[in-house]
Amino acid sequence: MRAAPELETAGSAAIVLAGVDKWFKTQDEPVHALAPINLSVASGELVVLLGPSGCGKTTILRIVGGLIQPSKGEVRVLGRELWVNGGRKSEAASGLGIVFQDANLFPWLSVEQNIMLPLELKGTPRAERHDRARELIKLVGIAGFEKRWPRELSGGMRQRAAIARALSYDPEVLLMDEPFGALDAMTRDQMNLELQRIWMETGKTILLVTHSINEAVFLADRVVLLSPRPGRIDTVAEVGFERPRSLDVQSAPEFQRIVTTLRHRLVEIS
Repeated sequence: MRAAPELETAGSAAIVLAGVDKWFKTQDEPVHALAPINLSVASGELVVLLGPSGCGKTTILRIVGGLIQPSKGEVRVLGRELWVNGGRKSEAASGLGIVFQDANLFPWLSVEQNIMLPLELKGTPRAERHDRARELIKLVGIAGFEKRWPRELSGGMRQRAAIARALSYDPEVLLMDEPFGALDAMTRDQMNLELQRIWMETGKTILLVTHSINEAVFLADRVVLLSPRPGRIDTVAEVGFERPRSLDVQSAPEFQRIVTTLRHRLVEIS
């Protein structure tokens, strides 16, 4: 556990935020959502953003995802600047995949068709789309449900399909905003195990937002704790447990120490 750095650097950084600041205009007065954020996520690293509601976790994710423009600062994805002269650079954004809390599957498309859709929009040949969809369906563990409609799937299975769709064009960086927040506790535990497996098999860089301290510590290489608005990096917790991690690691004294330290710090800054 250590205090927030001025700017973390990594020669193989997949994501770099340097002096990223964000204000939102409202009818009453401007809202300062993020104070200057300096953060680097190494290629292949799994970093979790944690903090109280309204601290700017999702705002950071949407800025990195090219959905919200920062008020100040620089964002680099895979070595390319994402925001230039007020616009998003498609070359940088092309290396990103995004998974939201709501799976957002199109109800009129089958699971397989949902997964293939990004490839179809990119003009990928039909046979290649089918091959990629079958590969991903197996990877996320929903083989046998290819022709089902989203309404016929459980919440966990819909999220598996959403992860497969985000991986369809093989992005190097996966951004995940509370992907399991709407699931029951047992399904959420299972999805955490599945996400760890998928991450280990694919080697993707993952930046994930959660409100769950246990989930953060279980999944992360590093947990980045944000202060209340305007969000600042308050603390960075290194999590050094070996992979793959089983759910039993949550009963380990060191796991509980990290969880307790983060919980106490959340109370102190809230």
